[in-house]
Amino acid sequence: MANTTRVVMPQLGESVHEGTISRWLVKPGDKVVEFEPLLEVDTDKVSAEVPSPVTGVLREILAKEGQTVQAGAEIAVVEVGADGKGTAAPEAPAPAPAVKAPTPAAPAPAPEIPSPPRGETSGAPAPKAREVAESPAPAPVLEGGEHRYSPAVQMQASELGVDLSKVHGTGIGGRVTKKDVEQYAASAKAAPAPATQQPAAAPTPAEGDEVVQLTRVRRLIAENMVRSKTTIPHAWQTQEADMSGVVANRNANKAVFQKQEGFSLTYLSYVMAAAISALREHPEVNSTFNETELIIHRDINLGVSVGLEDTLVVPVIRRADSLSIAGLARSINDVATRARNKKLSADDLAGGTFTVNNSGTFGTLFSYSVINPGQAGILTMEAIVDRPVAVDGMIGIKPMMYLCFSFDHRVLDGLKAARFVTSCRKWLEAVTPELPVY
Repeated sequence: MANTTRVVMPQLGESVHEGTISRWLVKPGDKVVEFEPLLEVDTDKVSAEVPSPVTGVLREILAKEGQTVQAGAEIAVVEVGADGKGTAAPEAPAPAPAVKAPTPAAPAPAPEIPSPPRGETSGAPAPKAREVAESPAPAPVLEGGEHRYSPAVQMQASELGVDLSKVHGTGIGGRVTKKDVEQYAASAKAAPAPATQQPAAAPTPAEGDEVVQLTRVRRLIAENMVRSKTTIPHAWQTQEADMSGVVANRNANKAVFQKQEGFSLTYLSYVMAAAISALREHPEVNSTFNETELIIHRDINLGVSVGLEDTLVVPVIRRADSLSIAGLARSINDVATRARNKKLSADDLAGGTFTVNNSGTFGTLFSYSVINPGQAGILTMEAIVDRPVAVDGMIGIKPMMYLCFSFDHRVLDGLKAARFVTSCRKWLEAVTPELPVY
């Protein structure tokens, strides 16, 4: 006799308590295989594929595409045959007693990560600084400073032009619900608008124009970039580094490294090592501005920008200061591979204390990157280009690279920023062919 297993919504991160089902990869009646992708789920941090817990036949879908459901809630029923081909998992625990709260919302695009760099630093950790609360009281905040906003709620707030920090949450644990947003928007609309307020005219597409709806990721990137540029006073510096020693060291090690590791040794791991050394020397750069205090982080958790087909994510390499050049290269390869295969979890994108971006891989010479909220800066490595430079009074050809540094002017003044970039440059210029990568 066949048994059934009820599939539940997984918790995709320590601070992620719900997700929006973006796409079912199978339909009722299809065979599903244990550990193979069953559906795609979006949260406010990440978009991930959820594997099937068992092998069997999908009999019923309980949560439709676009629906936002709590972690642990039942979303599907899989029939596991009695012929031994399926491996039945234990029956999922019954969901918690229902609490009066709005029904999960209909499809509402919500991005996977809080905004990235690439000029955009998506996926970035939420800032620890928060604006002073206004009445009514804002929704409670999770540990680490992250608000309890679901992707559907974020989307609706964006569409209605509602500032979520001003909305009082009535959902479970103080969550802001769609109904809360609707009521706030309705009350704001009823209030008379200031005489000087003029609605912005929406652009009208001309004949032949193509209208492309924003994806969940792009909308969250946009929100994160606006928050970064409106709350952080950006400043920018650049220095040119002679990469002769780094190029020589990589050339001396790349063949053995490729054979031993199975992937290429890139220049990014050297620049990350330089940033780590400079962050140790200038710990205030590895910090978070928190209105009345500066939180200087003990661990160096480096965010690294990973470009995907239509977006960018910033997974975090934790305690990067404990890794060698080879260890950094392994970590970069690991997070980049998992990002492209949609295997990153929300926790992979949280907790960064500083970000390194490699836009130079596309040939750029100067980049002004936007800082991830909650961090004090982002360092960008540009293209390594052979250029004529003066060497002991003679003209020589050297592989040169610009290091570009965007920094929070509340945390660092120009002098401190220059000292940090100088430390990065000097570390890179001190590399010799003999420097061990392991």
